[in-house]
Amino acid sequence: MNRLEGQRTRESGERAILVGVEWKSRRRVPGGRSIKHLNASTEDSLQELRELAATAGATVVDTLVQSREAPEAATLIGSGKIREISATADATDADVVLFDHELTPTQQRNLEDELELKVLDRTQLILDIFARRARTREGRLQVELAQLEYLLPRLSGQGVAMSRLGGGIGTRGPGETKLETDRRRIHRRIKSIKENLESVRATRGVHRRQRDAVPLATLALVGYTNAGKSTLFNRLTSAGVLTDARMFATLDPTVRGLALPSRRRILVSDTVGFIRRLPTTLVQAFRATLEEVTEAALILHVVDASAPHAQEHVAHVLEVLAEIGAAEIPQLLVMNKMDRLPADAQPEDILRRLQNSEAAKPCVRAVALSALTGVGIDVLERAMDDVLPFDPMVRTRFRFPLSESTSISALHAQGRVLHARYSDSACELEAEVPASLKQKLARFVS
Repeated sequence: MNRLEGQRTRESGERAILVGVEWKSRRRVPGGRSIKHLNASTEDSLQELRELAATAGATVVDTLVQSREAPEAATLIGSGKIREISATADATDADVVLFDHELTPTQQRNLEDELELKVLDRTQLILDIFARRARTREGRLQVELAQLEYLLPRLSGQGVAMSRLGGGIGTRGPGETKLETDRRRIHRRIKSIKENLESVRATRGVHRRQRDAVPLATLALVGYTNAGKSTLFNRLTSAGVLTDARMFATLDPTVRGLALPSRRRILVSDTVGFIRRLPTTLVQAFRATLEEVTEAALILHVVDASAPHAQEHVAHVLEVLAEIGAAEIPQLLVMNKMDRLPADAQPEDILRRLQNSEAAKPCVRAVALSALTGVGIDVLERAMDDVLPFDPMVRTRFRFPLSESTSISALHAQGRVLHARYSDSACELEAEVPASLKQKLARFVS
């Protein structure tokens, strides 16, 4: 019995070996010498893979890196590194090997044959986490669609892998119920899911039109995973959504109302976190959910200011926003987790660091805060009030008959009264009100 057939199923999680690859490039320098340039982000990407593995419930027992000029067609990494991984797996009693690169179906099959272990790539790991996190019917459908579309070209020659139903990373969702189906059944299921998601998209369109009938702007929270979006969302709206230091704590979107300092009411939407090399199948599958971002009047782009690679995180988020057609929507950059920085850290320096990569140029303003402690939340709310391009506040004088108590109450509830004067027959008010309310009360404008 080989290791793949006899591997254990642990309720407490699997033991994983991480494998990364550095692609070497050569260039000539004066004197004819050739120097090598290794991918500087490999270490960061592997650290992210480590966090993904922990989120999926695995214990990382070792990390190996292979330096190559080009990928090896059959196995990506070559026979020497395969022997090293096999020896490490024996020494650490590993269950699964996680690659920080997308593997072709042939490479994955060859690696499993050689290592006699379960082999998963970065995309499969992310899909597994999404399968764990999805709670709503829509979320589960979106994850299943992404998994099936990833699985379909990998059906040929799955062999042992098609019969492994024992649980663990990479076997949730359709991984448990669809691996033994044929292509025709999977195609039918994909078609059915897409039809259901189109129905969801149509329903969202109806809800959006209903919201548009009432002048309420929608703000979308976006950002790199674990940037603190859900903590900020809870701080702003008291929604009580799940907050977790692990990646992709929020998968299903949540929308809540919020009253700004001007008393304008808006809707705030929390969305799934982004990540470098977010699988294309996931972006496509979650397009119905991400439409909430494309319809937003303002994007709150949350970035972890304490992260050493905040520039890259912002760039990755902007890349996904461009992919879903939201690149031109005004953004307010929210530099979160300021409580983790030294006391003498200056927000201007952080913003300058982000702007050096041209990452912050779409942002109309930047705000530094700590969603955890609440410091700076009032500044953010005022900034949202100032830059929100929807239903602007206008200063207007009104004259109401005293019998119009409902209209007077609406003005007090939705606007900010600056001066008030009462007489026996009328009430004269000077107030800052949303333009939509001024239009609604146009007959009382003096």
